Amino acid sequence: MKDIIRVKCLLSTEVERLLNQQIKKEAQSSSAYLAMASWCNQHGYDFSSDYFFKQSDEERQHQLKIYKYVLDMGGTAISPEVANIKIEYNSFREVFEEALDQEISVTQSLKNIAANCHKEQDYVTVEFLNWFFKEQREEEYKARRALELFDVIGEEGTGRWQIDKHVGGIVYDSEA
Repeated sequence: MKDIIRVKCLLSTEVERLLNQQIKKEAQSSSAYLAMASWCNQHGYDFSSDYFFKQSDEERQHQLKIYKYVLDMGGTAISPEVANIKIEYNSFREVFEEALDQEISVTQSLKNIAANCHKEQDYVTVEFLNWFFKEQREEEYKARRALELFDVIGEEGTGRWQIDKHVGGIVYDSEA
């Protein structure tokens, strides 16, 4: 039986390249969240550790969603190499600062892909990316709220324990 060959990729070379970069960014985010989960676990922040394990799983799912999209569009999805993941943090707060910075970076990367898609009139990929924009709104909200706990509760005394306890309860339920 003759192999079926995909005749044409529906993605431009540039959009495919950017989507593969995003696959790598999502894989790096997943690994970074695993490192954060480990650090929190080692320092007794069990609820935050669980929170970051869930975040890692979500990022992995995002990676796979983009990976599958590239394949569905006839492109070549590249399994990324992930390196240089930070594993030590100076403070509990720093973990959450890094998490927020990471989410903002992911959002900026997605915006760059969308801008290129608009320029190329690739509205199919723009539509695909809309799901990620909604997801990023939620991710940035949760990361900001977690970081705000440090200012609202404070870290003195049992503050870090209270922050840890509240992190898992942060939800984003806006349908706006």
